Amino acid sequence: MITGDTKAISNIAHVNFPIRKFVAPEIILGDGSRSLISQYVLSLAGKNIFLVTDLGVIKAGWTGEVADNLTSAGLDVVTYDKVSENPRSEEVMRGVELYRESDCDLLVAVGGGSPMDCGKAIGAVASNRCNVLELEGVDEVVIPGPPLICIPTTAGSSADVSQFAIITDERKKRRFAIISKTMVPDVALIDPETTITMSPELTAATGMDTLCHAFESYVSNASSVITDMYALEATKLLAEYLPKAYADPGNIIFRDKVMLGSMYAGLAFSNASLGLVHAMAHSLGGYLDSPHGECNAQLLEHVVAFNYSQVPDKYRTLEAAMSGKKPSKNSEPDGLIHELHSITDQLGIKPGLSSMGVKEDDIKYLSENAYQDPCLATNPRPATIEDIERLYHGAL
Repeated sequence: MITGDTKAISNIAHVNFPIRKFVAPEIILGDGSRSLISQYVLSLAGKNIFLVTDLGVIKAGWTGEVADNLTSAGLDVVTYDKVSENPRSEEVMRGVELYRESDCDLLVAVGGGSPMDCGKAIGAVASNRCNVLELEGVDEVVIPGPPLICIPTTAGSSADVSQFAIITDERKKRRFAIISKTMVPDVALIDPETTITMSPELTAATGMDTLCHAFESYVSNASSVITDMYALEATKLLAEYLPKAYADPGNIIFRDKVMLGSMYAGLAFSNASLGLVHAMAHSLGGYLDSPHGECNAQLLEHVVAFNYSQVPDKYRTLEAAMSGKKPSKNSEPDGLIHELHSITDQLGIKPGLSSMGVKEDDIKYLSENAYQDPCLATNPRPATIEDIERLYHGAL
């Protein structure tokens, strides 16, 4: 028999601590951690390594360094570098073909979100023997992929710790999400030193992607006390150190802090999901092949204003995390939007989607795609296609 007190306790627990899951890879964080790649490959019994990267990362020298480390340990390495800024379904399928032809048994992804997302998708398709388009959605990856180790070279996408892979369907000009705990890498070697070679512009764009991860996971209707903790700490780190890393890109202390913020935000959004900013940014990226971080930077303040009335207390907390000051209990979105303007000004990001090539005629198609994006499900305020159209127009 359940007593009245037990029922009361049960009800309180249900209200304050809804049941949530939290998944993460094995994380090795620190300057120089990339040098441990062979140790972790061998611990996962890898012999024939499929190394996914892109030409920019090769030019920066990180791909060659990792490949040399692996071959010095007696491991065979096949390098796949046919990865676009927004990885495409055809690139995934070509990678799967090479993976199988080469009889590989473990994936290593070195780069930003594009190589890491492509590597995740290659592994999932190789195990499930399907087209990557069939894996769209939540929990559609039935058979886990082969072991995957990620070495991020940007502080932005956090694909190295997340359950997401975002791929472009080039035929329909849209980006789609593969969301599954099977997409979480086995190991993330998070080495801030790899971000030293990022340009200031890339630092700004990927950093704003990270800030969006923190914001959207914090106000997500699937957030938890765990994800809130990571999201708020990420916001504080990025507000202070992202402009400093942009202004002084060779400073490893600033790079350390921004990479830490990226990891925290990644752990938050991987488990709480995202919202309307990412739904709209995915649509832009698929249709116009626009840089993801730049899309987020243009849209964030508009979505904040749209959502604010639904979760004002949470947005006030984010404002305090950015400013270091306690906002008024009755503050409006203006204070938080001021903080966002301040950071984008410091990062040299000019407002306006029109500067990225977006036209009014594009908005209907963009809005229809954004409305279908799974990130919309966890936005704190429901949005209609008409709402999304108005937001795109406002961001032009």
